Amino acid sequence: MSKWFGKIGLVQTVETEPSIFEEKVTEHDCYGELLKNTRRVQTADKVNDDLTIANTLSILADPTLYKHFDSIKYAEIMGARWKVTEVQIDYPRLTLTLGGLYNGGTPAET
Repeated sequence: MSKWFGKIGLVQTVETEPSIFEEKVTEHDCYGELLKNTRRVQTADKVNDDLTIANTLSILADPTLYKHFDSIKYAEIMGARWKVTEVQIDYPRLTLTLGGLYNGGTPAET
């Protein structure tokens, strides 16, 4: 178990104009602990293998993260954004299970 500080990404759909919806990405700085730190390479019929991680991250959540826990899409670890595949509520913490690399939008792009 190691200490962690990084960004958690929330992606929410907002109506910018009548009948026009866009994704809004926001990031929150969080403290937590990296409970499990493993990696896995998935071999497939491709030129390059897929790299996934099976990390578990326990974060101290603020009220915004509790309210919008269903919008949590990624966590930043060691400079890379990783998809959040599962969120478990363990008040006052959220336990996040991470998977492959996140390729969606970021705040700089929105």
